[in-house]
Amino acid sequence: MTTATAPITATDLRHPVLDHLADRIGIRAEFYDPAGHRHGLPTFPFHYAPDGLATRRQLRAAGLRPNGQPIAAQILWRHRKHLRCAYLYRLDLAAPKRPATPAQLAAIGKALQARRICRHCGITRPYYIPRSTGACLVCEPGGPR
Repeated sequence: MTTATAPITATDLRHPVLDHLADRIGIRAEFYDPAGHRHGLPTFPFHYAPDGLATRRQLRAAGLRPNGQPIAAQILWRHRKHLRCAYLYRLDLAAPKRPATPAQLAAIGKALQARRICRHCGITRPYYIPRSTGACLVCEPGGPR
């Protein structure tokens, strides 16, 4: 079941504030490229993504998934001398998340239960055993006795 949706054009992705800065003052944002000429994809600075686009995390929070669609745009920013990137997907092409099956939920429950069993004493603890030591806080050297 596919729906015919119009592709997003570069004029749909333009941001009036960033365009105004470029036209009036001559300031150009480093990562503002709605046509995708410099970066290959339509690119926006942090906090300036247009409406109708969302990251995977935002889709997940809304109960959606990308549904196999290609990346529509990206957000680029610098963080501690590194270039960071977040890909954006179209909201109109996103689909509802699929619910987990009973078998998947049972497997997750067993895995979480296994993380609470100490390998040394075999006691099930009310907390997750640290993976760095593999021992509960009682068996761990220097732990409470």
